[in-house]
Amino acid sequence: MPEIHYENVFFSGRVQGVGFRYAVMQVAKEFEVAGNVRNLADGRVELEAEGAVGEIGAFIAAIEERMHGYIRKTERLARQREPQFHGFRIK
Repeated sequence: MPEIHYENVFFSGRVQGVGFRYAVMQVAKEFEVAGNVRNLADGRVELEAEGAVGEIGAFIAAIEERMHGYIRKTERLARQREPQFHGFRIK
């Protein structure tokens, strides 16, 4: 199976309890991406996304634009791997 671009992204700031995961889910509908988004116990939100490099980059930029007042820091870890997701969901 061919490899695909995958990013594990951590958003810090006021990102829990403000509809952040729902907003990410809505933004995901505008892009050819698959993955999930979930709250972490340490107050961050974790995004796992896979797709074409350009789609993932544009997806993350759209999230940052839409939620700019809530995000203090974005950490991105990227690599290639076999596809593991079908669709996009909130965990």
